[in-house]
Amino acid sequence: MAGMFDFGQGFYEKFGKSFKKKDIIFCEYEPGNAFFFLLEGRVKISKISSETEKTLDILMPGEIFGEMAILEEAPRSATTIALDDVKVLEFNKENFSGLMTSKPELAIKLLKVFAKRIYDQKRRLMILTLQEPEVKIMDVFIMLAENKNVDISTNSEIAFETNPEEIANWCGMDKLKCSQILAHLQKQNRITTQQNTMVVTNINDFYRVVNSKRRLNQNTN
Repeated sequence: MAGMFDFGQGFYEKFGKSFKKKDIIFCEYEPGNAFFFLLEGRVKISKISSETEKTLDILMPGEIFGEMAILEEAPRSATTIALDDVKVLEFNKENFSGLMTSKPELAIKLLKVFAKRIYDQKRRLMILTLQEPEVKIMDVFIMLAENKNVDISTNSEIAFETNPEEIANWCGMDKLKCSQILAHLQKQNRITTQQNTMVVTNINDFYRVVNSKRRLNQNTN
C-alpha cells in the first residue's frame, strides 16, 4: 500500500513522528485527536479483556491506524504498541483539512483507505459475532473471497494467499486453536494448505454453513 502514496521528505519534516520499540503510541479509552500513517516498522493493535492482552492485528508499513477516533469522535478503541523502532506521519483534523486543500489527490487516496478500513472493521465484527470457531474461520474465507470479487455461488476451488496467523487475527482466536481447526477442515477435504496459500475446495459450501448459522443466531436473539 505504501507505494500508492508519494510522500516526500517535506512531509516527514512537517508531520513525522518516531517511536522506540515497545513504546505505547496511544492507549485504549483515551481521547483521540489524530490518526497515523505507518512509514517504517510494525505496530501491534491490542485490547485488554479480563486482564488479558489480546492482539487484534499487526500493522505493516503503508497502513493507517487510529482513524476511527477521528471519524467517529470517540475514545480510542484499542491500544497501539511499537513492535520495532517506528516512523509515522501524524495527522489531525486541522492539518488533514489543509492536506485536502494542498494535495487533494493524496487526500482522496487516504479517504479510500479510510473507507476500506471501515468496511474491514464492520466485516470483522460480523465474523466475531458468530459463536462457533469453525464457522468464524469459514466466514474469514468468505470475506477473503469477497475481497477478490469471487462469485461465492461457485463450487470451484479458490486459492487464497494467507496463513493460520492471519486467519486467527481476523477471528480474534488463538493461533494454535485456529491451526487445529484448519487441520480438521483439511482432513475433511474442505481446504488444502501449502506454504502461504490455502485452497478452499468449495466456497459455496462455506457460505451456506455461515449463512445458516447467522440466520439461526438472529432468530435466537
